[in-house]
Amino acid sequence: MEYETIAAVDLGSNSFRLQIGRVVEDQIYPLDSLKETVRLASGLTPEKMLDAVSLRRGWEALERFGERIRSLNRKAVRAVATNTLRVAKNAGEFIAGGEAALGFPIEIIAGREEARLIYIGAVHSLPLATHKRLVVDIGGGSTEFIIGKKSDPLLMDSLYMGCVGYTLRYFPDGRIDKKRLREAQSAAAKEVELIAHAYMQQGWKEAVGSSGTARAIADLLELNRLNRGNVTGITREGLEKLSSLLFKAGSIYALNVPGSRADRLPVLPGGLAILLAIFDELDLTYMSYADGALRLGVLYDLLGRFQQNDMRDATVKQFARRYQVERKQAVRVRQTALEILSRLTVGRQSEEEMQFLAWAATLHEIGISVAHNSYHKHGAYILTYADMPGFSIKDRSLLALLVLGHRGKLEKLLVPPDDLPTWRMVFCLRLAVLLHRSRDDRELPQYDVQAMPKGVLLEMPARWLAHNPWTAAALKEEILAWRLAGFTLKLKSTGPERGG
Repeated sequence: MEYETIAAVDLGSNSFRLQIGRVVEDQIYPLDSLKETVRLASGLTPEKMLDAVSLRRGWEALERFGERIRSLNRKAVRAVATNTLRVAKNAGEFIAGGEAALGFPIEIIAGREEARLIYIGAVHSLPLATHKRLVVDIGGGSTEFIIGKKSDPLLMDSLYMGCVGYTLRYFPDGRIDKKRLREAQSAAAKEVELIAHAYMQQGWKEAVGSSGTARAIADLLELNRLNRGNVTGITREGLEKLSSLLFKAGSIYALNVPGSRADRLPVLPGGLAILLAIFDELDLTYMSYADGALRLGVLYDLLGRFQQNDMRDATVKQFARRYQVERKQAVRVRQTALEILSRLTVGRQSEEEMQFLAWAATLHEIGISVAHNSYHKHGAYILTYADMPGFSIKDRSLLALLVLGHRGKLEKLLVPPDDLPTWRMVFCLRLAVLLHRSRDDRELPQYDVQAMPKGVLLEMPARWLAHNPWTAAALKEEILAWRLAGFTLKLKSTGPERGG
């Protein structure tokens, strides 16, 4: 299904942004955008809890966004949250209130997934090029680094340093001097040093800054003619001259020069210190900037899903290859699991359920690459902690849960009893795996499954059960497993037990 209008919501550590675009063939044309300077990261306490003021500020911003996109289809909107909500211990509370305010689901994405989406957004706002690009995005709570060629990211990292966090730590009262800037720059340099060698080895021809910090600093350099020869973009000499202007002002609030925007000034020192460290550690002399960033990347990634070019499908195929999954067995289990789901839901199955069940079936044996013993646990661990382009943290957690639950005890799954879609997917995957224990292409019996209150009725030919005692015994164990989990699995034998 395709939509003419799509929207992306970026819940950044400094600003919340809404971007609405009109889809024309393979291109997205901007229709509207909203920005709210929420500074969520400034409300993070030393105990990693978002305070009540920042919670309310974020929810109010999302309410305003929600009013603008209320008429859009649920699948035409994607909202992503970044670093502050990755680290906040009460992120769940914020997400619950935020989804109610916005009217759409909110995903917390991992750092490298954020980097991938940033790169997609940046390259779509830059001229076509065949050379490698280094894209750097200094956000409120984290900074993303990507080296890519054309539309493909080759190297991605996310470092826990951002303009809001660094400003609060090193310039809490707004005062700025050489000592404070040097301390902040030194701290940032230690972070960048961790990835510098790999990036220098990969190499690039063009360095690009994306998002608000790079644009704000580039504007200051250009409008105040701080770059030699009035060059546009960001130069090392321009950054040093901007530092001198700040030292002279003594405080960010005393800086009164062209381009000193009220919404960016409070976080300028932290962003400047990080950018100076990046220039030093990566030996940069010049950086251009791109208008496109995370939200544009989200829009194009969303467009790809509509056009059957879902990055998540590619990731699942890549993982299956990397962990040497037995392809024929994965195909058998996937087809049967999806068939069971269609019978259980009788045309009411959601596209999302079908997708996640198919992905989980494809990857349910990846843990065997670690060890056969408890391989479902190894598989769940891999899916929980591996970088999976296209998948949010919540997506990965659901995949891991399905893989963990495809065998063994069900009590280990921390799933609420009323989360029937998840339990349904677990059942479909478990039954499919059980029916294909022979790992060959023998024909399955004529079975049927029907949903019952708090359970499932499974009908199997009595003759087939008699000829397959191993599977029959496994089904009895499965009945007990579901009973212990608080559900009913009823096995009904149909037809004569033995032929005449």
